[in-house]
Amino acid sequence: MEIPRFSSLLRCRKWAKSDWLAASIGFVLTVFILSFFYDPTVPSITSPTNLVKLKLSCTAKERGAFCLDGSLPGFHFDKGSGSGSKSWLVHLQGGGWCNTIASCSARAMTSFGSSNYFEDEVEFPGVLSNDPSQNPDFFNWNRVVIRYCDGASFSGHPEAEFKNGTGLFFRGQLIWEAIMDELLSMGMSDAKQGILTGCSAGGLATLIHCDYFRDHLPKDADVKCVSDGGFFLNALDVLGNPTMRSFYHDVVTLQGVDKSLDQNCVAKMEPSTCMFPQEFVNNIRTPVFLVNSAYDSWQIQNVLVPASADSDKSWAKCRLSIKECDAAQMNVLQGFRSSLMDAIGKFHQNKAGGMFIDSCFIHCQTVTPGTWHSPTSTRIENKTIAESVGDWYFNRKPVKLIDCPYPCNPSCHN
Repeated sequence: MEIPRFSSLLRCRKWAKSDWLAASIGFVLTVFILSFFYDPTVPSITSPTNLVKLKLSCTAKERGAFCLDGSLPGFHFDKGSGSGSKSWLVHLQGGGWCNTIASCSARAMTSFGSSNYFEDEVEFPGVLSNDPSQNPDFFNWNRVVIRYCDGASFSGHPEAEFKNGTGLFFRGQLIWEAIMDELLSMGMSDAKQGILTGCSAGGLATLIHCDYFRDHLPKDADVKCVSDGGFFLNALDVLGNPTMRSFYHDVVTLQGVDKSLDQNCVAKMEPSTCMFPQEFVNNIRTPVFLVNSAYDSWQIQNVLVPASADSDKSWAKCRLSIKECDAAQMNVLQGFRSSLMDAIGKFHQNKAGGMFIDSCFIHCQTVTPGTWHSPTSTRIENKTIAESVGDWYFNRKPVKLIDCPYPCNPSCHN
């Protein structure tokens, strides 16, 4: 990660000397996230070429929309051109969640909780790229990355702050709404086409906010959502414990996320259960495309075999590399794949929906050129993810691609 450049951070506020000191100290801490569910597999979007500058939101302050530490949220915007000048692709950055005061406080000292540590410029690869060889269908669209600095999939509410007794800000929903309003004022209100997408925690946020995105764009616009690596399963770990369910319960309780979740779901079951896409994806009115691995590496390491479930280290190699799994462990992983197949069963019947479910040991595939669209990209039925999403979005053909079980696909990178 590059040392943050601060020029654009000055656009909306002037830093005090203490801010500079905190930023210097804080950068050292950016390599640490104490939250157990920080997601290190979210691909880095930092690179020395094709850089897109950061813009801090100048409307967020009046809306009360702040990162965990009270700093202003921000986004990166690459303007579209030609036939894509009225088309918008908005990407929600991922990066895990925080479920306790301690983990959120630690997160607030990193780029996942404070704009003080945002890079001033980032590369736009994969679905964000302006290179038609990397991104044949969306290269000339208006492309946006909304930075993730709240720790609750852009869904926290300030009412939850009064019970935590700290200076933390739980304003994810307000960040989402404030930046959406800013993008609408920048021309998205005239959009003819729109895609909301995101990876990991951002992929979950894409599903949570999909209908909001649709409802705020013109009625005659063609609007759809693409969730990458965001279909987290409500599954027990290898010891039979509901590790992920318990974790989401803590996130929802701490940050007041229930108000942002599907209210039809919340009315029927415990609110944190409605963080799992299998419980609400079929209620989303807007067409959705799911990009997911049936052996999602992050989920295997944190949902199926979290460190707490592997005290004897018998899964130590397998959980980090599927090639190291023995026959018994592979049976467990095949069961995890079956759980995903069951969870998406009804969605598979949705005529407007699409999917690309591969058998690779990977997490997040749309924001790296090697997995999105290249000569060596993962393919199902000889289609890359980019080609599959494009075929679905532009209605060239229905796309419901489900890979055969591991290890049948030689195009997998891992």
